[in-house]
Order: sequence, then C-alpha cells, then structure tokens
Amino acid sequence: MNHNAVIEVAAADSASALQHFSSSLGFETDCWDVHEALANGHPGFVLLDVRLPAEYARGHVPGAINLLRGKIIASKLAEYPADTLFVVYCAGPHCNGATKAAIALAHLGRPVKIMIGGITGWLDEGFVLESSRY
Repeated sequence: MNHNAVIEVAAADSASALQHFSSSLGFETDCWDVHEALANGHPGFVLLDVRLPAEYARGHVPGAINLLRGKIIASKLAEYPADTLFVVYCAGPHCNGATKAAIALAHLGRPVKIMIGGITGWLDEGFVLESSRY
C-alpha cells in the first residue's frame, strides 16, 4: 500500500473547520482584496511594506508606506488613531517579515492583518508595482 500523507491525518470536523477558517480572516487578507480596497480610494487601512528601503524603492504596492519592523514603535504610529487597521506585507510566502511586523503592531495594541503572498502574491495576481527613489 502506498503512503498517502493527505489522508493519513483525518480532516477536522465541519464545525472545527468553520471556526478555524473563519477566524483566519481576522488575521490575514489577500492581494486581491487589498487591490480592490485600494482601487476604491478609501481602503480603511494603512498598508505597510516592511522590506528594506532599497527593496521598497525597486518596487512596492502603490500606496504602501515603507516601515521596517524594527522601526514599528509607538512614536512612529502616533499620527494614526488607535483603531487604525494596519495591513503588512513583505517579499512573499518565503519571508516572515510580515509576521514579525504584525507581532510588533499587536504588541503596541494596534489592529493588524497580514497581506498573504506579499510582493510575490501581488505580482502573481498580475498587479503592478510602483518604484520610488530613496
């Protein structure tokens, strides 16, 4: 008999799956939804690119602000109301910079979601980046 890792562990029951997948949307959003919200002109969140400034300058999601994880401190966020939602992203699924940034924001009591896929996901969806000088 061949080994099948997919069915080796039984799937969760429907109620557990519903709870798990529903709650995940409180922690993450995707590139498509971010793109649509930005296109509306009033996204309801601040988009943070947490990559290095040189990477940001080469190409970032239009409208994103570059803020390194280590610079996510209360004084840098003081201009934003306490209930401002921050959406963070980094290079892509191979990078945990967005997760670290989300932790920093959560430590400051700020609402936060990760844009899953990061730049890689953005480009995979066919969306364009803008570049800037730093």
